Amino acid sequence: MRGIFFDEDDARAVAARLRVDGYAASVERERLAGEDDDEDHPWAVLTDAPEVLLDLLVEEHDGWLDTGGEVPPAPPLDLPTAPRRHHLEP
Repeated sequence: MRGIFFDEDDARAVAARLRVDGYAASVERERLAGEDDDEDHPWAVLTDAPEVLLDLLVEEHDGWLDTGGEVPPAPPLDLPTAPRRHHLEP
């Protein structure tokens, strides 16, 4: 699970707090697609902490939570096999 922050100090503070609480936490630069300025890349805190704890820290430091979970695909639609008839057949 990852917490994303635009300020390096916030990311390092969150990682330090998680380590004090006994969780593994590391800080790395998050490369976003389309960003060509290295100074604009946000910071990611990678951790094994529970989602609830990381979510609270992310809110406190104005970041966002990236759970890394993929959105499950929608079930297939039940489509008709023939065109609909708008008139009565004789």
